[in-house]
Amino acid sequence: MSKLPCALGIVALGAVALAACGDKKTEIAFARFFGACEAEYGKITDVKQARGECGIITSITNQFNATSKDGVVVKTQIVEWGPYYDQLSARIVSGDIPAVAVMHESALGDFVARNLVEPLDDGLKSIGITAEEFTDQARRGTVIGGKVYALPFDTWSWLWHINLNMMKKAELVNADGSPILPTTPEELIAHAEKFKAATGKPYLSWPTVNEFAAPYRHFVTLVAQQGATLFPPGGKTVDVRSEAARRALELIARLYGEGHVKTGADYGAANQAFLNGEAGIVVVGTWTIDDFLNQSKQAGSALANGYTVVPFPPIFGKKAVFADGHSWVLLKGGIRDDKARKAALGLLRALWDNDFEWSRTGHLPARKSVIDSAAYKELPFRVNIAEIASTAYSVPSDVSHQRAVEVAIGEEVNAMCLTKKPLADVQTAIEQRVGKLLTGAN
Repeated sequence: MSKLPCALGIVALGAVALAACGDKKTEIAFARFFGACEAEYGKITDVKQARGECGIITSITNQFNATSKDGVVVKTQIVEWGPYYDQLSARIVSGDIPAVAVMHESALGDFVARNLVEPLDDGLKSIGITAEEFTDQARRGTVIGGKVYALPFDTWSWLWHINLNMMKKAELVNADGSPILPTTPEELIAHAEKFKAATGKPYLSWPTVNEFAAPYRHFVTLVAQQGATLFPPGGKTVDVRSEAARRALELIARLYGEGHVKTGADYGAANQAFLNGEAGIVVVGTWTIDDFLNQSKQAGSALANGYTVVPFPPIFGKKAVFADGHSWVLLKGGIRDDKARKAALGLLRALWDNDFEWSRTGHLPARKSVIDSAAYKELPFRVNIAEIASTAYSVPSDVSHQRAVEVAIGEEVNAMCLTKKPLADVQTAIEQRVGKLLTGAN
């Protein structure tokens, strides 16, 4: 029945109608966070002109739509980061399922366990991509049970962003101008004390108000640097009684308790304190490199000609740092037919082809050929942080409810710092709260 009006139109109107009938668009829904920036980038199709996460992902999408030879239209659905996974789960239940969705690798295991994500081995092969092209870290995050369940887009990690102007004042720089970094807990405290004496400011800044990711990621990092883990094999228990966990918690509490961490700051305020010269180092992720670098080029800025960034230093001896990654999945039920599947895979190919452009945000590439390229190494500070592709530590995918686990542990670590909750009580609370999440207990 649906073909009849078109056929009649062709008879009546000839070639014009034939062209119109053959020009039906294939639309696919593309769910992501990374913000909205249509006013600035809504018409930009040259990805090289874009900056920042929002600008680059928007221009990639624009370019794909503008150059599609199959009449594919990607309909972007932008969701705020905070409620993203709750909303995505609700949409899946209601049947309003996007074809392609962004997913943190830390969340991927839950969606795979619920049988909501399509394996991608054959689909990626059809567009010329194999897991052998992934960095080691990207492969760890997207291959589960021997199958590829997501196309990795990046690795992001915890970094020390450093104000070299303040470090010079505290005499914490080497002869070549690079920062002197602590290699033991004792050195960390000594550097913090020296910095505070010279500048009157705290050595470190990270969010402690309305923010639980930072303390969790510090904790995971410091435990991993001791060759230990919070999550024993099997993913059903949490171990905060080990010597490694105790030492990590005591160090975090001491830094905060002795005034070496900026107080009263949420995420935005912690970063702004660093930009304003109110702290020497802000501990935050890869995604802020580009913004901080821009600030360092502004005359009069506290960072003017004095910014650098390094991986979280190996305070406990071993190079290791918490890491996660953004990836792209095809959700089951989100692709209605073969044309839509071809379109979705085409979008994945376009995202993969722009892995270098995405790396300009500060995130590490997920593609070996990019991270090994001269072009990537020429980007500011990338030589400093490239090691993270091999030294990164990700919480294993068999640890379920990782977002909720992050909140639970982060809240308890914050309580230890802000309200001086006793260490033993913090350990017990983490065991109880996280234990329920990992075992599914009510």
